[in-house]
Amino acid sequence: MKIRSPIVATLGHVDHGKTTILDQIRGSNVASKEAGAITQMIGASYITQETINGMAKRLSDKMKFQLKIPGLLFIDTPGHEAFTNLRDRGGSIADIAILVVDVMQGFQPQTIESLRILKQYKTPFVVAANKIDLVQGWKSYEGEPFTASFSKQPEHVQQKLDEKLYGLMGKLSEYSFDSERYDRITDFSKQIAIIPISARTKEGLGDLLMLIAGLSQRFLGDSLNVEESGKGKGSILEVKEEKGLGTTLDVILFDGILRKGDEIIFLTSNGAQSTKVRGLLIPNIGGKEKFNYVDEVVAAAGVKIFAPGTEDAMPGSPINVVMDFEDDKKALEAAFHSVVFEKKEGPGVILRADSLGSVEAIVKLFKDAEIPIKDAGVGKITRKAVVEASNVAAADHYLGVVLGFNVDILDEAREESNNSGIKIIWSNIIYHLLDQYNEWVKEEKEREKKEMLAKLPWPGKLKLLPGYVFRVNKPAIFGVEVLGGRLKKQYKLMNKAGEVVGEVREIQKEKEKVEEATSGQQLAISCDGIDYGKNVQEGDILYVAMGPDEIKLWDTKLGMLNDEEKTILEEVKRMQKRYF
Repeated sequence: MKIRSPIVATLGHVDHGKTTILDQIRGSNVASKEAGAITQMIGASYITQETINGMAKRLSDKMKFQLKIPGLLFIDTPGHEAFTNLRDRGGSIADIAILVVDVMQGFQPQTIESLRILKQYKTPFVVAANKIDLVQGWKSYEGEPFTASFSKQPEHVQQKLDEKLYGLMGKLSEYSFDSERYDRITDFSKQIAIIPISARTKEGLGDLLMLIAGLSQRFLGDSLNVEESGKGKGSILEVKEEKGLGTTLDVILFDGILRKGDEIIFLTSNGAQSTKVRGLLIPNIGGKEKFNYVDEVVAAAGVKIFAPGTEDAMPGSPINVVMDFEDDKKALEAAFHSVVFEKKEGPGVILRADSLGSVEAIVKLFKDAEIPIKDAGVGKITRKAVVEASNVAAADHYLGVVLGFNVDILDEAREESNNSGIKIIWSNIIYHLLDQYNEWVKEEKEREKKEMLAKLPWPGKLKLLPGYVFRVNKPAIFGVEVLGGRLKKQYKLMNKAGEVVGEVREIQKEKEKVEEATSGQQLAISCDGIDYGKNVQEGDILYVAMGPDEIKLWDTKLGMLNDEEKTILEEVKRMQKRYF
């Protein structure tokens, strides 16, 4: 049993400095020419314990803290895509995350998305409040610990930075996180640490590294213990075409050992499959060849696997050395069955996403919003997905859509979408998919409402006001009060017996002609066909006339009516009971 290095993911909004932080950590090591201080891996960079101690020497001396973990494995691809690709039976294999926030810009859409994902997967994280060097009046002290640099700033500059940090604390509290500047925290198990840094000047970078390492060591405990000789367990970060090799798998190994010749199992859209490892590759930095071949890799590490039959492997799929294929297959498929392999009965939206983790996150988001997903999968949006959505639309128009997250839309799918009118909703921000879907539903209901208003008589009920008869016929002109629903020109009117008595020619309100009258309004109408005092009397209740076909159509669109209008429709239906 040994302690492995914690796996660290960086998340945050575009341009807030995620990549710069990783580059600066690497750059520090390259510049210092420390032998073995950094190891470039596939999809990851390994920072040794010596490097962390070197970058945070002043801080570790002050804290009298001894680092026991061997180092930190940073995932090189920053962002939620990498984070959600690190899967193991429904959870993330990232041990800890850095949420990078531009201290000047504060929370942005992808910051919020990242925070939601971290909360969903209950992943410990710290906040790197980046770009403190942009605070007006800030004087930079390259590579200094934050507290040392901060203490040298004028008081008004310190106040400005604290104001920005309080803003971040306020946003975090909206998502039920209590947070504080890291040097003011007394209990790290109860508060999220905010580390002010400048990736550009490296101020606070050592603090960030030491804090991640220290928190991992203190709170992750036994989860960092691995069997060095145990069967390898990992997660597919990316499925890549490599010149001269064909399809390869970029994998983060988080447990055990992986050897050339091992049989490995992974997920495809058709279930679990296995193959034998033909080659294990690691980067050959500065060498003539791009990769070096190795016989084995020990966790935690990043490695490229070359093996036949991996073309359909899902990014985000766990990948394990096979113990017993049938048992492993059952366990792996069962763990993700409810997410991607099970087509739901009844109508639901169709989902395609870039990885298993993304599918998982979106399925949960839509489930919480009580929006059913009929079919979820990893991969491009094809014509088949659009046709499937078209079949759903026949049963429920508002669920007949295809959702795409960070995937290509094939030309055949666009063509089918244009021909069938099926909407494809695409986004690279997970919760925007839900927002866009809800907005589309709202727009569709409004559009349908307008179409219905144009085609169908809207349920309406009115009372003839006593004492307001201005003309008895040809046309009759009299006062009415709209008791509910709507009244429009050219609507036919019927009495309580279901007999049509006339048709609205004009509507006047305060001597001005109007197109429509609504509930609660009193106004004058002129009607053809009515002979006031003969086929209608003052005080009579009249309804907007509807035939059986119109009533049946309204029965399928009840969601467009308010409660008062639904009651009027039921009254009209009772008048026409001979048809029902």
